[in-house]
Amino acid sequence: MKTRIIVAAAGLPVLFVILFFLKPIFLAFLTAIICAIAAYEFMKAVCPEMKLWVKIAVMVCAAAIPLVHITGICYALVRGILVVLLIPLFTEGIRTFSKENQVPFENIMCCIFAGFVYPVMMSSLVSLKAMDNGKFLVLLPVVVTFCCDAGAYFTGMFIGKRRITAVSPKKSVEGYIGGIVAGIISMMIYGGIIALATDITVNFIALTVYGILGSAAVEIGDLSYSLIKRQKGIK
Repeated sequence: MKTRIIVAAAGLPVLFVILFFLKPIFLAFLTAIICAIAAYEFMKAVCPEMKLWVKIAVMVCAAAIPLVHITGICYALVRGILVVLLIPLFTEGIRTFSKENQVPFENIMCCIFAGFVYPVMMSSLVSLKAMDNGKFLVLLPVVVTFCCDAGAYFTGMFIGKRRITAVSPKKSVEGYIGGIVAGIISMMIYGGIIALATDITVNFIALTVYGILGSAAVEIGDLSYSLIKRQKGIK
C-alpha cells in the first residue's frame, strides 16, 4: 500500500498537468510509456524466456496503440498493429518448434495480452480525453481505483475477518465490501465537486452505478494479477 501511495503522490501531479493544461497527444504519450513498461513487466513475470527481440516488438506495439488513438482512423490502425504483433510471435513459435527452447502457445497468448489487449483497454483514456469535458472523464477511473483500493485496504485491516480467496489470503470479504462502498462514496464526492466548481450537469445515478461497477472491476482486477503472481511463484 505504501508503494501505491508513493506512486500516486508522484504521478497524480503529472497527470493533472497533462489533463488540464496540455493537449490530448501528451496523454497519449504518457499512456504509451505506461503500456510499454507494463508489457515488459508482464512478460518478465509470465514468460521471461521469450527472446529479447520479441519482447521489444511487443513493447513497441503496446506503445503504438495509445498513440494511434489520437488519429481519426484508430480502429483500422489498431487492427493493423495486431497483425504486426502476431508476425514476430508466431514466427518465433514456428522457428523454435520441436526444439529445446520452443515457445509454447500460452506464451504467445500472454504476449498478445501484453502487447494488444492491455494497451487497447488503457487507450480508452486517450479517447475519453478527446471528448467534451474529457479531462473530468479520465479522472473517473483514477479516482475510483485509488479510493476503492484504499477503502478495501483499511477496512480489511481494521475489521477484516473472513478471507475471500486463497489467491490473496490477506484480502477479506469485509475489505471487498469496504472497497466498493469507498468507490461509491468517492464518486459522489467527485460528482459534487464537479457540480460546484463547473457548470457541468452531473448524473449522480450514473456515478453510483459507475462506483459499483468500477470498484468491482478494480478488486477483480487486483485478484486477477494476484492469481498470475501466485501461479508464477512471484507472490
